[in-house]
Amino acid sequence: MSDDHDDSPIAARVRELEALLESKGLLDPRELDQVLEAFTANAKPANGFRVVARAWTDPGFRTRLLADANDALPEIGLSMGGGLQPQVLHVVENTADVHNVVVCTLCSCYPLALLGPSPTWYKSPSYRSKVVSHPREVLAQFGLTLPESTRIEVWDANAESRYMVLPRRPEGTGGLDEDALAGLVTRNGLIGTAAV
Repeated sequence: MSDDHDDSPIAARVRELEALLESKGLLDPRELDQVLEAFTANAKPANGFRVVARAWTDPGFRTRLLADANDALPEIGLSMGGGLQPQVLHVVENTADVHNVVVCTLCSCYPLALLGPSPTWYKSPSYRSKVVSHPREVLAQFGLTLPESTRIEVWDANAESRYMVLPRRPEGTGGLDEDALAGLVTRNGLIGTAAV
């Protein structure tokens, strides 16, 4: 059984479901732990950093990533697989006029394979409700103040769809290679609560 000590109602329901499946012999907790360990061993923010760096340096990849991220990810050895249910990844691009931010208002759906475990604040009821109604205030709390002319788009993840922000490439980075560019990206930048 999962060793997750989250006290949320959803986590409690997951633990109950795991126990029921185990009692009926439909789930072997050791197998579940092995699958989860294998998946999370490769789930890290560095994966998302690589995706962004490639998009910044390869216009064709960027176009394919924005059109169909699930099809583009295997080009760099990544995927949204690993879970029981296929997830569609939508990559949304920040521009001079639009800034994107990601939330999951119902729980904490998140592209774990590309961003690693979600930060605690991402799961908080405060973030989940306030970023939808007052995104500028929330971004300011993270230290990100955008011009009033910048439109803020809030993307709500769900069980089937995950979102990742493609931040704007920082000025003056034209001479950097992919590895150096990946080193500039942050997990908060991929969620949209920070600029890169």
